[in-house]
Amino acid sequence: MSLLGAFAVYFIIWWTVLFCILPMNIRSQIESGEVVAGTEPGAPSAPQLVQKAVITSVVSLVVFAMIYGLWVYTEF
Repeated sequence: MSLLGAFAVYFIIWWTVLFCILPMNIRSQIESGEVVAGTEPGAPSAPQLVQKAVITSVVSLVVFAMIYGLWVYTEF
């Protein structure tokens, strides 16, 4: 697997995992009791995007390592 190919696979895995991680631990403004005027009440009150990006990167690295291991140690 070339470096560009590895980056492309990691990028696709990262985005897929991100969309799986995003809805976790979300509380809407209504649930938290702090609705900001002029916003949608169902919008997240604290989305924690940096924390989710870090979790996504770690999970993606593990998944990529497994795929890379299969790629290297098996014949296609």
